[in-house]
Amino acid sequence: MSLYLLKRVAVLLASTAVAAVAVFAFMALLPGDPAEIALGVNATPEAVAELRRQFGTDRPPAAQFLDWAGGLPGGDFGVSYVTGAPIGPQIAERLNVTAVLVLGGMVIALLIAVPAGTFAAVHHRNPLGAAISAASQLGIAIPAFLAGILLVFVFAVRAQVLPSGGYVPFAESPGEWLRGLVLPWLSLGLVQGAVLTRYVRSAVLDVMREDYLRTARAKGRGAMGALWRHGLRNAAVPVVTVLGLQLATLLIGAVVVERVFVIPGLGDLLLNGVAGRDLLLVQGVVMVLVLAVLLINFVVDVTYHLLDPRLR
Repeated sequence: MSLYLLKRVAVLLASTAVAAVAVFAFMALLPGDPAEIALGVNATPEAVAELRRQFGTDRPPAAQFLDWAGGLPGGDFGVSYVTGAPIGPQIAERLNVTAVLVLGGMVIALLIAVPAGTFAAVHHRNPLGAAISAASQLGIAIPAFLAGILLVFVFAVRAQVLPSGGYVPFAESPGEWLRGLVLPWLSLGLVQGAVLTRYVRSAVLDVMREDYLRTARAKGRGAMGALWRHGLRNAAVPVVTVLGLQLATLLIGAVVVERVFVIPGLGDLLLNGVAGRDLLLVQGVVMVLVLAVLLINFVVDVTYHLLDPRLR
């Protein structure tokens, strides 16, 4: 296990290095000079040259990359071209909001998918099991932002029991913080829960056909007892892989949901940076999103190794 973990850490570090090069190269290929954008079309060449020197964009690309990448381990993403403020603290503040949003959505998705998928598998020949499968198929077809709009219409406009948007920090009012996140959590969790329900159902059905489960039932255990004692851990192996992919999807989907509900998260910061042509800010946010996906894949690989003893 120790050797495997070391190998996965080495792969993670190598992937992070390659991702940093790719993100920097992609941003460098985008048209536009940050100095010219900041000063406007009427700026003199001397003023543009001076601002390039201040930004450091007059140096060779290799030097710019080494300076940027060297600060990443310490959370130094440089200084915003537009506001002049350090980018690292902005990303850290927004990342906390996005992490809470994504984790809350994933908890709701699991609370929906595990019991619904298991029930649909156990009762796959019954009308109720078929209805759950049909409902999950419908949920897959609904984008998260559309689910958010529908939830706002039902619970904020019609029922008026929850706010339609906005964000209140937890330190200011825990109750308002929770009320403001209920609809965003549901908009992410319902859609991802529908996706996971299909995978849970398929995994449980495969386990129910295994010989060891039939043996457990032959020894006197009921269908649910045998499944709970011997089947769910084996069914979790393929589901964990999909869960990692869905968690990455939730992270990217939160970009749009934050706009729908006016939540100051990482996605909102990214879109503001794009709108303001703040390329260094966009570069930092994209790198954080890529690193988050790499970390999710790393955790999934390690968890998969722990769940399946055959890999050990």
